Amino acid sequence: MKQLSFAAKEYVKKPKETRKEKFLREMEAVVPWGRLLSVIEPHYPKAGNGRRPYALSIMLRIHFMQQWFGYSDAAMEEALHDVPLLRHFAGLDAGTDSMPDETTILNFRHLLECHGLSKQLFAEVNGLLTEQGLLLREGTTVDATLIAAPPSTKNREGKRDPAMTQTRKGNQWYFGMKAHIGVDDQSGLVHTLVGTTAKDSDMSQFAGLLHGEEERVSADRGYDYPQVHGHLQQHLVEDWVARKSKPNQELDAWTRGLNHAIARIRAIGEHPFRILKRQFGYTKVRYRGLYKNTAQLYMLFALGNLFQVRRALLASGA
Repeated sequence: MKQLSFAAKEYVKKPKETRKEKFLREMEAVVPWGRLLSVIEPHYPKAGNGRRPYALSIMLRIHFMQQWFGYSDAAMEEALHDVPLLRHFAGLDAGTDSMPDETTILNFRHLLECHGLSKQLFAEVNGLLTEQGLLLREGTTVDATLIAAPPSTKNREGKRDPAMTQTRKGNQWYFGMKAHIGVDDQSGLVHTLVGTTAKDSDMSQFAGLLHGEEERVSADRGYDYPQVHGHLQQHLVEDWVARKSKPNQELDAWTRGLNHAIARIRAIGEHPFRILKRQFGYTKVRYRGLYKNTAQLYMLFALGNLFQVRRALLASGA
């Protein structure tokens, strides 16, 4: 980050490091800034006769803070004015720099969406983790989670988002989308993501969540279908998909034991959802349409992967 001017003396290190300070310090160290910037740079506007664009590194840092702390574009602009810690992380100096407004922040997100860069950044992060020996390819656990969407019709069109649908889970109805992930069953890192509308079944995306080099695949009972077991048998992959009971028939002792063993294996597949919803506070879609929300999910899971192995990355100095 650039040297701050004398006017930035308002940012004074406190005797006690806050959790947010520690989080930003760790992420500053583990995010592969150079690699990610090189993905975006060919598409980023160059200085010309018009208004000079903000440095790409500044805009990427601001975009990441939106993912980590759940800021909207307008709230992010306000936070940059109000919170010295966030300005410092972005590389902005209150004494010499103007703050990006919400339109500038919005346009940067649109740039990532237009060129499909979130998916490329996700792949770049996973490339680093593979090189570091943290993302393995021996086994995959697949899972899915529902993400709520606002059901309100108080918008320009007077309608709910047509890309979002309603589905029932147990006795509860949900409106929104579904995030399907393929997770390395040793590290808990997400290697594949598919976003669908909520009514799409978990099983419908099963094959697309596998990278094709697995020796084993684990999943919960929502994937217990003949076509799933047939796919694994055809590709000579160990089948660790939990079995569900048939109507009016309890599972036998052997199958219950199998399901218990599978539950222990696939539990690691829940970790990315915990980071997404608890660490980053992402429990509701922010935008309209599947494409925009799936693009954000790529970014969130990329950052979640880095967060999950941050201590290993810090120890290795990567």
